[in-house]
Amino acid sequence: MSTLRVGVVGASGYSGAVATRLVATHPRLALAFATSDRNVGDGVAARLGAALPGDVRFVANAAALDHAASCDAVLLATSAEVSARLAPVFADAGKQVIDLSGAFRLDAEGTKRWYGLEHGSPAWLERAHYGLPELFGAPPAGALVANPGCYPTATLLALAPLLRAGLVEPQGIIVDAKSGVTGAGRKAGEEYSFVEIDGDVRAYKILAHQHTPEIARALSRYAPGVRLTFTAHLLPVARGLMATCYARPRPGTTRQRVQECLTDAYARSAFVRTVAPEEVMLKRVVGTNLAFVGATADDDVVIALGAIDNLLKGAAGQAVQNLNALNGWDDALGLQGLQRAAP
Repeated sequence: MSTLRVGVVGASGYSGAVATRLVATHPRLALAFATSDRNVGDGVAARLGAALPGDVRFVANAAALDHAASCDAVLLATSAEVSARLAPVFADAGKQVIDLSGAFRLDAEGTKRWYGLEHGSPAWLERAHYGLPELFGAPPAGALVANPGCYPTATLLALAPLLRAGLVEPQGIIVDAKSGVTGAGRKAGEEYSFVEIDGDVRAYKILAHQHTPEIARALSRYAPGVRLTFTAHLLPVARGLMATCYARPRPGTTRQRVQECLTDAYARSAFVRTVAPEEVMLKRVVGTNLAFVGATADDDVVIALGAIDNLLKGAAGQAVQNLNALNGWDDALGLQGLQRAAP
């Protein structure tokens, strides 16, 4: 059985560290290298608690391209600016690329507006595959995979099937989403300290969040004229994300129809579970690559909910799922043994 050699760039961030552990324990993957400026020279196994054969040590982020020859695929857990520079070089060298940043999720105009990037690789931007397998299938061979954001993943899994089935109007959608603090990345600012976060809930990037156009762009593949308001909130928990989506029902839409729509959409999914809306909760998903979705409706509104672990199905777990799909393996390979963090 062949083994795919994988490099992880940005392996000491939250998503990168989880991705490194998943690669290290995957039956078809081998960790080729891992980069981290803060841990250069340290053993990866000791730092991340991963079971690794041999003595794999962190190398500097700047050395990532120097190690390209040692890998078949690369996971980029880096900023959009860094990913925009590195991803095309790895891809041009024939490596499979899964990018966890937002560098390849929008078009050139959107990338400039929302990420402040003048994209230097428009050809790869056009070819990038938006990697939400349950909705958009396996990446085509040779594609650069843009791993979706955590907020868009929960939102799209809950809402997209309803829009695709014509059960809700594409205008006037409201997404109220909340994430654990790890969703903000590994930051040391005062606003992310325990005293500031504990016992509080706050909205951020109001009317200016980069995931707004990402959600709208993906939903527009199912219906034209999508208009939505997205608001992100920070929860005083480490991990977990929930999106509550509000939409106007179309004539004939009922509670039974919206629930059946989600059930049918994910009947063959390895990871998405359709449950009663009241059962969509963080404790059911944190620590796993699962997504719980549910929906209900009355004459005035459809409410769809999605919950995920922001570091797994919202980032590293989904990246490995995309790598599985890219190689024709079962979606759940290397991910089925994950255990939720609470009963």
